[in-house]
Amino acid sequence: MNIDLTGRTALVTGSTAGIGLAIATGLAAAGAKVVVNGRSRDRVDAAVASIPGEVTGIAADVATAEGAAQLVAELPDVDILINNTGIFAAAPVFEIPDEQWQRFFDTNVLSGVRLARHYTPRMIERGFGRVVFISSESAVQTPTEMVHYGMTKTAQLAVARGMAQAAAGTGVTVNSVLPGPTLTPGVEEFVRDLIGADIPFEEAERRFMAEARPTSLLGRLIRPEEVANLVVYVASELSSATSGAALRVDGGVAPTLIP
Repeated sequence: MNIDLTGRTALVTGSTAGIGLAIATGLAAAGAKVVVNGRSRDRVDAAVASIPGEVTGIAADVATAEGAAQLVAELPDVDILINNTGIFAAAPVFEIPDEQWQRFFDTNVLSGVRLARHYTPRMIERGFGRVVFISSESAVQTPTEMVHYGMTKTAQLAVARGMAQAAAGTGVTVNSVLPGPTLTPGVEEFVRDLIGADIPFEEAERRFMAEARPTSLLGRLIRPEEVANLVVYVASELSSATSGAALRVDGGVAPTLIP
């Protein structure tokens, strides 16, 4: 199987680190012209410099209407949109204030809605496009310690499915990808806070998976490149028969058959 994205332009939001950076790197390796996005100009520039290939960057906070408008003004058209921007944090559900619920929704859901609302109709006009929402296994098994996060991940599945239905038969597909616990800088910090910072990370990782994610069939944290591999396929022409799907790359941590 040869994935060739030569001639395609791809935007990956929230791509200065972690899963987003791995996706941007994978798309560039497949030949796409990649646009990196993040809130900080310095972090965007550093990410662009770290990725081989034809890569540029736009610093804009897509969690805000102003930031999304700035981004689409600088980049009116793309062939591939990867909605990866997201935040997570642990909090007791009955102690989460309104502004935190709103912040999580704006960042994790509405950012992708705004961009897809702009780019998808333009993809339809050209007869090709790929829109991917980076959701989470938390979409199908809400984590007790992060209900507000899980809510946003479930919402992404509904948005992606509805948009896929609206784009039916046009050559444009819309899908969700559901990573499981993945070794990103944020997750490493989360694991250390939960398990302990005074032990080797390999041991902390093992204990985290055994105690907090015992249903994992992988038995370890997923690596960002493993998520990126699926996203690059979904972004390609080879995935033309996949649309409206919730695609798991969760190491089997969600003990469900569908999705």
